Amino acid sequence: MKRIAVYPGSFDPITNGHMDIIKRAAPMFDHIYVVVSKNFEKNPLFSVEERVELVKKCVEELKITNVTVESFSGFIYEYAKTKKASTIVRGLRTTNDFVKEYSLFTYNYGLSNKKIDTIFLCAELENIFTSSSTVKEVVSFNGDTSPYVPSIVDQAIRAKKNKK
Repeated sequence: MKRIAVYPGSFDPITNGHMDIIKRAAPMFDHIYVVVSKNFEKNPLFSVEERVELVKKCVEELKITNVTVESFSGFIYEYAKTKKASTIVRGLRTTNDFVKEYSLFTYNYGLSNKKIDTIFLCAELENIFTSSSTVKEVVSFNGDTSPYVPSIVDQAIRAKKNKK
């Protein structure tokens, strides 16, 4: 039986922290679906389609071959069921993340009739304070995002800023 996981997030934009989680989770599974979702609570920097393309380019650049990037809107446990995934991957930076993610775990685990579990991977120290929200704040003040995002994403941010 194949070990299949999903790694959901808004990835707006994808950060070095997200990429670290993908790199570390990839060897644990036969296949991972990175699921770009629309987050209605956040003001998006990139459209869902742009985010999917950026994540694909970042994964390709690292030559990670067991990852598929798709978008999805709805309950992540339902998406996981359609892909025959048994695991949701989540990254943790702080204890606040744990509280939020643990709540989501209990929800997804219960609604999937205890068939879809969650694993938590802790952020490496250099990524502990990096979040998509922080990157968007840096962008809003015309700051340098290159320390926080893959170079492909930094270039896309610069191109988007130049269009405005």
